[in-house]
Amino acid sequence: MREIGLDGVVRLVRDLALRASLEVREDHRAALCRALDAEESPLGCAVLRGLLDNADLAARDRRPICQDTGYAVVFCELGQDVHLVGGSLQAAVDEGVRRAWADGYLRPSIVAGPLDRRNTGDNTPAFLHIDLVDGDRLGLSVLAKGCGCDNMSALAMLTPAEGPAAVVDFVVDVVRRAGPKASPPVTVGVGLGGTFDRAALLAKKALLRRSGQPHPDPAVAKLEGELLERINDLGIGPAGFGGRVTALAVHVETFPTHIAALPVAVNLDCHSHRVATGEL
Repeated sequence: MREIGLDGVVRLVRDLALRASLEVREDHRAALCRALDAEESPLGCAVLRGLLDNADLAARDRRPICQDTGYAVVFCELGQDVHLVGGSLQAAVDEGVRRAWADGYLRPSIVAGPLDRRNTGDNTPAFLHIDLVDGDRLGLSVLAKGCGCDNMSALAMLTPAEGPAAVVDFVVDVVRRAGPKASPPVTVGVGLGGTFDRAALLAKKALLRRSGQPHPDPAVAKLEGELLERINDLGIGPAGFGGRVTALAVHVETFPTHIAALPVAVNLDCHSHRVATGEL
């Protein structure tokens, strides 16, 4: 059994949240560069160059990549041979977020409740998801998730008889209806299978993957490629001004489901796509 002090969790969450908010991850920057090479629209190219310049300025001047600094969504892989000491995991994650938003001068965006619109003032509580895994490590991923793109997300309970074509049509239609509101070029997270709630969580978790990294299952990777092609054929383009690149990547995560069910969820992430990962 390995003991991990929650003071280390506080520091790691704080550092990851700041890194996600101020530094575009290398794989995402590379995806923007590939998009610039592929884009045919002069206006779309200008948008992509602006996004790359913004990323460079944010990293150099330690300024937020986007003014909507988002929900702090934290995915934790907790080894079953870990004993956490020093308090509550949720409290430690919240304290890390609290420090990051103060130290980085990030905009607090969380209100006390859906009908109680008072700002909590420090971007807490964080949205914590825990997976129990083998081993004695604790892995953390922080996703700073803006609300403009989150508001464009959707879920459908399809039937198996509708088949893969209905899945593709639904995902593409979600992006089409979102248009410029999700701040393209987007990263598209898709959750396929599980239950109503599990599909939505899978869709958000899919956004953690390195940009454009294919799913290890060849059939799922093929689906990702088909979805990316169909989405980019929509012509929405960077910032919705028209063009070849509407999505930088489509990541699909799957889970077993009921014989009568075919849940599919879509969680869109904007061009900022702020993710950072570390472990203790």
